[in-house]
Amino acid sequence: MTDPTEQKGTRFMKRMLPAIIVLFTVAIFIPSASFAKSKARIRIKMATLAPRGSTMMNIVDELRAEIRKKTANEVDFKVYCGGVQGDEKDVLRKIRMKQLHGGFFTGHGLGQIVPAVRVLEIPYLYWNYGETTYVREHLERTLNQYFEDEGFVVMGWNEVGFVYTFSKVPITTLEVARGLKWWVWEDDPIGRAMFKVLDISPVPLSFTDVMTSLSTKLIDTAPTTPFGAVAFRWHTRFQYMSEYPSTIAVGASIIDKDIWEKVSPQSRKTILDVTKTYYDRLIRANREENRKCIEILKKSGISIVPNNPNDPELQFILDAARKARESLVGKIYPRELLDQTLALLKEYRENHPDSTIISVH
Repeated sequence: MTDPTEQKGTRFMKRMLPAIIVLFTVAIFIPSASFAKSKARIRIKMATLAPRGSTMMNIVDELRAEIRKKTANEVDFKVYCGGVQGDEKDVLRKIRMKQLHGGFFTGHGLGQIVPAVRVLEIPYLYWNYGETTYVREHLERTLNQYFEDEGFVVMGWNEVGFVYTFSKVPITTLEVARGLKWWVWEDDPIGRAMFKVLDISPVPLSFTDVMTSLSTKLIDTAPTTPFGAVAFRWHTRFQYMSEYPSTIAVGASIIDKDIWEKVSPQSRKTILDVTKTYYDRLIRANREENRKCIEILKKSGISIVPNNPNDPELQFILDAARKARESLVGKIYPRELLDQTLALLKEYRENHPDSTIISVH
């Protein structure tokens, strides 16, 4: 007999966007009826891992329609969704080969272009959305310039959500953690650095291989957002979830400068102005979806593994995170960018003494 809670969770998932938001910042543009019979002068081809059928559909559909309207049908977007153009590495390759013009990427994909962007996802550094927003908004101009130097324009920044650890057994000690088979996104310097300091040998896989690898028991532990766990049904392979997040997952939509410069200066300004408003809405929607998914996870039988802030092993993990981020200086981000990030975080906490770590409880 099917469990009523499981039925409810299934119905909820069908209404929710079946994609991350560790993915993240993804959107789908579909034709607006008002422009269905007319062809825009410039069509920007983009790709995303997100499939059709999204709770974000209304937001991004409105965005696309408004861009077409406010640019007098100069600019339109064609988005290949559902990963039909491959994973983020494939999409980047096709952009460089001029087969695509841009895409909606997670921090992992963005880091393939500008490694320094991963400073926004340093493990065990950020406590809550207030902190992540403050740091990201103050670093956006610098990061946007980094992307421009690499030949890309950032259309908008997004937020996938806080990342928690999901496992088949409760992770209560480092000894337990070291005995598990952890998934790490392939070519992820942040993940590799953290696992190295913790003396854990992870299994590097593409995102699309995770579900199959859970089924074949190649891995038994994986980090993701609550929304990602529900949307991709990873939660059906796990029994436990950490109380506190390990990091924040960010994302952004980027466009190749070659196609961008074909757009008139006025339309470029219009697109960026319009996008800012809609991406703010998108971030709020992502946070709400993650919140709802936490409740779904609890009701589906996922147990929360409590963390004691005074536990010596937790302090060891925090020390390991500091060592990991220091080991990446000069490799994926410059010292001055890390120092600026830490200074901004300190500034926020001094101005917000009530800032505390987010918890699933």
